[in-house]
Amino acid sequence: MKVAVITDSTTYIPEQQRIENNIHMVPLNVIFGQESYQEEIDISTEAFYQKVKGVEQLPKTSQPSIGYMTEKLEELSKEYDQAIFITLSSGISGTFQSVITAQDMVDGIDIYPFDSEISCMAQGFYALEAADMANDGQDAKTILTRLHEMKRSLRAYFMADDLSHLHRGGRLNGAQALIGSMLQVKPILHFEDTKIVPFEKIRTKKKALKRIFQLFDEDASTGVPIRATMIHANRPDEAQELRDELAAQYPNVDISISYFGPVIGTHLGEGALGLGWYKP
Repeated sequence: MKVAVITDSTTYIPEQQRIENNIHMVPLNVIFGQESYQEEIDISTEAFYQKVKGVEQLPKTSQPSIGYMTEKLEELSKEYDQAIFITLSSGISGTFQSVITAQDMVDGIDIYPFDSEISCMAQGFYALEAADMANDGQDAKTILTRLHEMKRSLRAYFMADDLSHLHRGGRLNGAQALIGSMLQVKPILHFEDTKIVPFEKIRTKKKALKRIFQLFDEDASTGVPIRATMIHANRPDEAQELRDELAAQYPNVDISISYFGPVIGTHLGEGALGLGWYKP
């Protein structure tokens, strides 16, 4: 069985890394007024954050069309027997449901949708793991079993510099508890049952980051191998500094730097920071 690994653009796996690992990507869209851009294709992350500064109204986002998905799957069916399609959390996007719809419209390839229940490079970890196994000749069911195993140890926490983006976009479940004066705090957020929810309400950015690092330490201080990623929204220098700090403290951790691209950046806003990790 030859297995294709597909994911959506919100993993923000760099193009060269996708090519090297044979990962196929379907883009989500970010929309400024009447102009729609496929993220990671029509608009770079740098260009996106620059463009956002020049507009009064926040852009909108949309999932890939069913037509785009079926076209991609039909193309892959010529070369592959099976496909694992890893999507961002079904609680913040209809992409996963669209894959389920598309799988009934394409013949010649068995499609296995996988709801990562998360996003960004934390979701990317699943795609990279799946690609390693697919390139090693493993079948889709064996790969899916491993991805479900990964869910048990995968954790991610993040903080938005300006919570109003999530609040206005309707992506923050339980936002009513954070309205008004609470919007001035820096709550730590995470995914729970596919939705973004507050984990803890922290008063300052410095304390929020300290608390995220404490949560990371619970796993990293055990000495077991950890794969981690420091994620930033247009804060590369800060992310590098934090990454280096963690790498120096935990020699057992393989830690990379990733970013919140246009679609997720629309909802989190510039300045957001996150940390995701799992035990390989």
